[in-house]
Amino acid sequence: MSAADRRVGMGRPATAWRQTVRDYFILTKPSIMLLLLITTVPAMVLANDGWPGWGLVLATLVGGMLAAGGAGAVNMYIDRDIDGLMLRTRNRPIPGGRVPAHHAATFGWVLGLASAPWLLLTVNAWSAALALGAFAFYVFIYSMYLKRHTVHNTVVGGIAGALPPLIGWAAITNSITIEGSLLFAIVFFWQPPHFWALALGLADEYRAVNVPMMPVVLGERETKRQTFLYSMLTAAVTLIFGAVATMGAIYFAVAALGGVGFAFAAWRILRGQGLEGTRAMFRYSTLYLAALFGAMVADRMLIG
Repeated sequence: MSAADRRVGMGRPATAWRQTVRDYFILTKPSIMLLLLITTVPAMVLANDGWPGWGLVLATLVGGMLAAGGAGAVNMYIDRDIDGLMLRTRNRPIPGGRVPAHHAATFGWVLGLASAPWLLLTVNAWSAALALGAFAFYVFIYSMYLKRHTVHNTVVGGIAGALPPLIGWAAITNSITIEGSLLFAIVFFWQPPHFWALALGLADEYRAVNVPMMPVVLGERETKRQTFLYSMLTAAVTLIFGAVATMGAIYFAVAALGGVGFAFAAWRILRGQGLEGTRAMFRYSTLYLAALFGAMVADRMLIG
């Protein structure tokens, strides 16, 4: 064996290890982790009326990531059959053959079930109950039933995705209040237009695997109409929250201007032809949510 061959052979285990770590990270659905970070920490700052301290923030985020990551992995296990048929998902770790299905399921269950005792020991009971509830809802209600059986999958299934800010709020208050519930409502109403902008372009793939997403069941026009209505609801709830939580000028400026932009992006989709404006809407919705929750932090930290 030449020196070059020996170097290649030595490099393979390291490369395989990195790929394995990457695949297990993908199983946790990192985009959901980003949503967790964007919405949980600002909720904690608001509930505490200032920075709560790194220890509590990190403990809460770890617990939330365990629940969200576990739910993502179990979801990929449940969806492994349709993931292998859809262009967007067929290279995921399980259908791609890089992670055995039962390994992914075990990984997900361990992460998800570990979230509750972690939060109970390091944060409080309410945050633990909400995180475990989010995990259970995403796995049993959304993944096992809603996604494949009803056109309401995106809306009702959004309950799990909207819980991170409420978990952050409860991590400080150990309770559920009207302000925390309104933070939940903001994300709950934001999720459908965010996802439908993507689903419109994937309608043929969902149709091929018999997943009843709104563009498949109710058609393109109705999906666009619902996207616009939910964008308006989102903007309205952000302003209601601002009044109830007595937010300041920074928040109201971002909420008002951002909400108008969100509704306008949805209006462009409604009035456009085919997929016109859907990609812009998807990108804008992510920036809008980040700016909105960032403005909450700025309001409390800079103005107080």
